[in-house]
Amino acid sequence: MARPYGNRRRIRGVVVGDKGAKTITVEVVRRFRHPKYGKMVNKKRGIHAHDEADEARIGDTVEVVECRPMSRTKRFRLVRVLERNPEQAVASAVESPAEGTPAQ
Repeated sequence: MARPYGNRRRIRGVVVGDKGAKTITVEVVRRFRHPKYGKMVNKKRGIHAHDEADEARIGDTVEVVECRPMSRTKRFRLVRVLERNPEQAVASAVESPAEGTPAQ
């Protein structure tokens, strides 16, 4: 049975790839107890999502939502960036020196 239009699946994950044009790869982790042994198991799944504005970067935590197929692999689109990667922010500040500082 199809899901109602307004009740699309929302998934949270971490961006692991942003090399494609308007495409990000999001790693979604699912934790569950093993049915036989009882140990907690992590299953990872990589999904491709449409990022119209190219706003997500590697390491960002994002929320994606189901949508119509946009390509052979893209079945989700980016809703919002929940949390920026702190290491990425520091790296961009180091790359662009403050104005007024002589270039070396």
